[in-house]
Amino acid sequence: MQTRREFIACTASLAAGSLLFANANTGDGKVKNAGVQLYSFRNEMLADATGTLKKIASLGIKQIESAGSSAGHYYGLSAGDMKKACEELGMHLRSGHVHIDEHWLHTIDEAAASGQEYLICSTMPTNGQAIENYKKVAAKFNKAGEDCAKRGIKFGYHNHEYEFETDQGQVLYDILLDNTDPALVHMELDLGWVIVGGKDPLDYFNRYKGRFPLWHLKDMNLAKKQSTEFGKGSLDIPAMLKQRKQAGLKYFFIEQEEYASTPFESMQANMDYLSHLSV
Repeated sequence: MQTRREFIACTASLAAGSLLFANANTGDGKVKNAGVQLYSFRNEMLADATGTLKKIASLGIKQIESAGSSAGHYYGLSAGDMKKACEELGMHLRSGHVHIDEHWLHTIDEAAASGQEYLICSTMPTNGQAIENYKKVAAKFNKAGEDCAKRGIKFGYHNHEYEFETDQGQVLYDILLDNTDPALVHMELDLGWVIVGGKDPLDYFNRYKGRFPLWHLKDMNLAKKQSTEFGKGSLDIPAMLKQRKQAGLKYFFIEQEEYASTPFESMQANMDYLSHLSV
């Protein structure tokens, strides 16, 4: 029998799918509401945050995820000003990448002021590619999730490549998944780094159903271990998006760290690619 918690999770997953794909009832699975991780425009955001946000909005991007910078979590803007700038452009600040450090509680306060829904730890808070460290980190993540929940924010973790290394025959990323509370720790799966790590995102969607409400949608040149424009790398993007309900996807953020020309030209190419998909 389906529990109330399972029913709620399933309903939320179905609702999330409708946020990202138009006309689901008619079979028209056109992608909409694409998001972007602002690290893709890191230099431009530092030089002119509001001007860069306007250019991003002109690409048809609706969802924003911020990242830490030398000018703070919002590129020199206050949390309130960042929220206002996005709203005026018809965009939503949904998430932000941060560190769990001595400023952690202030970081949560900032996130609450910005109106964002998710606060994502972007790197492992302690070093050590061993099961023992990953279990300690999982406990820290559960506590961070409790801290965020008190302010109405969801906490999560974003992977890189190294989490898919093994210790004593166990994949370390699996240790995080197995030892964190799904109600408190929401995983942001970077699909590009998963395949660089030699794993298959679809395997994780099947084994840990509903655990991945956020994605970094990133195509990868495996030979160079670098991100590239959609369709030029090794990530099967249509196959990933077809499993969005299985994953529990709510928002995806395009992240591109290397570019053929400029970040704006690369992002336009990515948006053009998505516009031709029907999944």
